[in-house]
Amino acid sequence: MTTFDDRERAFEARYARDEEMQFRVVARRNRLLGEWAARLMGLTQVEAESYAKDVVRADFEEAGDEDVIRKVLGDLTSAGVDCDEAKIREALQHKSVEARRQLMESQG
Repeated sequence: MTTFDDRERAFEARYARDEEMQFRVVARRNRLLGEWAARLMGLTQVEAESYAKDVVRADFEEAGDEDVIRKVLGDLTSAGVDCDEAKIREALQHKSVEARRQLMESQG
């Protein structure tokens, strides 16, 4: 086994860990966004938990954040909540920071 092989394996392992962590951050962020939107819609705790899971699932429709933003904006609008895409994008950024912090704390 060569040093190059060792480095390549280490790089691949690190890449896999980084990708897994990014997936976990996005999933947590989407759940937090769902909880935020549920509060705006006045959902009960049980409804909010279910809705947050729906938001996480919505992210699997297409690459990127557009599917999540579209879902949340549509749901908020249907519920009569005054909200626009910019407000959701801002919340998404805040929830991303919060999700990363929560995951870092849980690993520490």
